Amino acid sequence: MNRLNVALAIIGIGLALLVFNNNGGTTFGMDNDDFAGVVYLVPLALIMSAGIWASRHTASQSLRNLLIWLVIIMALATAYIYRRDAQQVGDRLMAGLLPGHAVVVTTSEGGQEVILHKLLNGHFEAQVMINGQPIDMLVDTGASVIALSQKDAERVGIIPENLTYSMTVITANGRARAAPVELGSVAIGPILRRDVKATVAEEGKLDQSLLGMSFLETLGSMQMQTDELRLRD
Repeated sequence: MNRLNVALAIIGIGLALLVFNNNGGTTFGMDNDDFAGVVYLVPLALIMSAGIWASRHTASQSLRNLLIWLVIIMALATAYIYRRDAQQVGDRLMAGLLPGHAVVVTTSEGGQEVILHKLLNGHFEAQVMINGQPIDMLVDTGASVIALSQKDAERVGIIPENLTYSMTVITANGRARAAPVELGSVAIGPILRRDVKATVAEEGKLDQSLLGMSFLETLGSMQMQTDELRLRD
């Protein structure tokens, strides 16, 4: 049996084991994702080594080539094993470059945490999914409820003309009238709440929608650290 057949056999056996142990989550004590990486890398290393030994290079050249391929294989294996950590680093970098971009990380307890980075103006902004629509909102612990501008209200399916503006609120533009509403769903990353109280401000009275306490008070924790705001379900 040549090396190609051996490689194909390893792949075939590995795939069969993965299919058989799909529900179990592990194979030979390894996570199925990690075992799949081994199944991929071993045949690759075998084929590469076959090419090296089949060449007519001197022993020192063959050894040097073998070491180069071993380094490449180890780099690939490392990238595969730590791919989730690399993704989190990429998300953190993206959040730093684009403030308001929510980063979802896994805590040491296995839960999920959403991290927001501070804007240059000192505020925290988040892209919030309201009724399935993305809305850029300022996090405002001073607002008792979520406050939507009329433009954003229309985006999430609310018709401002049909509302009753029976409340008086204080905005950056002074006193204004607002209409009470209830939002079907409000989510930041994996944190989802349904039937959340909110208001819609009069036309031109609210420059940007506010993520208020009707959502924030439902969180398990909210921690502010220098340039970060951490939200946990």
